[in-house]
Amino acid sequence: MKRQFCCLLALALLMPAFTFAADTVAFTDSAGRTVQLPANIERIAPSGPVAQMVLMSIAPERFVGLATALDRGEAEYMANVPDLPVIGQLYGTRGDLNLEELARLDPQVIIDVGEPKDNVAEDMDALQEQLGIPCVHITMHLKDAGDAYRKLGGLLGAQEKAEALAAYCDEVFARAEDIMQQVGDKRVSLLYSLGDAGLNVIAKGSFHAEVIDLVAANAAVVDNPTSKGTGNEVDMEQLYLWDPDFVVFAPGSVYSKVGDDPLWQELTAIREGRYAQAPQRPYNWMGFPASIQRLLGMIWLQKILYPDVVTYDLQAEINRYYELFYGQPLTGEQYDTLMAGALPAK
Repeated sequence: MKRQFCCLLALALLMPAFTFAADTVAFTDSAGRTVQLPANIERIAPSGPVAQMVLMSIAPERFVGLATALDRGEAEYMANVPDLPVIGQLYGTRGDLNLEELARLDPQVIIDVGEPKDNVAEDMDALQEQLGIPCVHITMHLKDAGDAYRKLGGLLGAQEKAEALAAYCDEVFARAEDIMQQVGDKRVSLLYSLGDAGLNVIAKGSFHAEVIDLVAANAAVVDNPTSKGTGNEVDMEQLYLWDPDFVVFAPGSVYSKVGDDPLWQELTAIREGRYAQAPQRPYNWMGFPASIQRLLGMIWLQKILYPDVVTYDLQAEINRYYELFYGQPLTGEQYDTLMAGALPAK
């Protein structure tokens, strides 16, 4: 975060001085900050990929630029994807904000959505001062995603669309909790594996483990869970000790190799075919970035882990999400593509 500020100082030479229009409103964000904003917001910029994914579902027509580019394979799953320049991320590990492009695009507000980082209020204040653009933070976890959408609806004057998204989030999360009450103490022990060798795991209690911790018994219990999307690095011996009931592999990991690998065959779940690959497109359903698409991961995981309890039709539920959040239902071919590897191997 701090290393960004020296770069941001250069924006003073590029961005017109920020002045509040006569028609402004006071908005209190999730960090408790009261920020003066234009009453009519038509130009927004996301702080990063998590915010981009959320805002794309409620107000794609108001984007002036993207935090990360969408490739053709991702965009085909979304209706009306704006063809916009990439401005990069405001802060974080990448820190690739394009100051000149941001100045040219002149957003009215920069919106940060997701997990509140340490000192989020101070960080937002500092960014706003350095950029000369109002910056707001909206906290969003899966359990309170509905509330976050309602707050965004008030911010953007898009209450009707926000309420449709919020009601869906509330309904799906409540159903997931009800399913887990029915499952009771018969939770499946699950491990999420990622990385080129499959030896990074998403540990219990980390922000990225929200879905896993909700719908399963997360086998990856470590002393210091990392908040990074790369997870905690372990070794095969540790995997053998955990010996989970089910393994989910990240897209692009070692899913296609473990069935013939003697080392992975030592795990009961692999030997007995109780493993799958997380679907993606337009984004990884398990997160990475950890945004609203994790609802898809929750819906999918509960169906494959607890088929005797879960009664909904998986394809119908996935179509419902895509139509509401991405503006179009899946074709049969698209659904089949998403499910390739997403069902237990045996």
